[in-house]
Amino acid sequence: MSLVTDTGRWLLDGAHWTGPDGVPARLTEHLVLSGASVLVAAALALPLAFWLGHIGRGGFVVVGLANASRAVPTFAVLIILVATPVGFGDRATVVALVLFAIPAILTNAYTGVRDVDRDARAAAEGMGMSGLQVLRRVEAPLALPLVLAGLRTASVQVIATATLAAYVGGGGLGRFIADGFGRADPAMTAAGGVLVAALALLTEVVLGAVQRRATPGPRGRRPAVAVGVPAAQV
Repeated sequence: MSLVTDTGRWLLDGAHWTGPDGVPARLTEHLVLSGASVLVAAALALPLAFWLGHIGRGGFVVVGLANASRAVPTFAVLIILVATPVGFGDRATVVALVLFAIPAILTNAYTGVRDVDRDARAAAEGMGMSGLQVLRRVEAPLALPLVLAGLRTASVQVIATATLAAYVGGGGLGRFIADGFGRADPAMTAAGGVLVAALALLTEVVLGAVQRRATPGPRGRRPAVAVGVPAAQV
């Protein structure tokens, strides 16, 4: 019997969709892990990105963080955290995923604010706006499409990488992959991979639509491209 057939039967088996170890429960865990990580990363990265973009300095900080994230695999960070007081489980996973998500959000938000048209800034300043008002009323709204591009990229990458939580005692859809390997059950492993891929694809589609709606004029027909975003590493 082929792996595709076995995987399909596993996904259609009602027994795998109930209980604390069922797909809905694991999906909820995965969404909570991923959502919390992206929200914390955004709370940390966006204020810094807006400020650096507004003053037009600190590009070396942004580039340095992006390059560092490429050099350090997320799984290595996770293992290091397990050996610290952070310990096993979801807490270590969230910390590792926050560190992984920050560069994509920081890079895009910084670039979006920095590249706002100078005439728009000058007009706002000519109206008597303070620096904070220019940032809040002019620069941030104009940078929104690129900010959303960074959030979209970070969200998709975090959802894919959150599967690593299962290897340090955490939850999420990665449990199906890890448990499938442990039980020598290829169908369970493949089903876990299918579920994670489907969730990541759905997230890309939904956030891409949100981004397009937030992009004014003809630009709304084509989503902003994430800038300098490192590929997912495990």
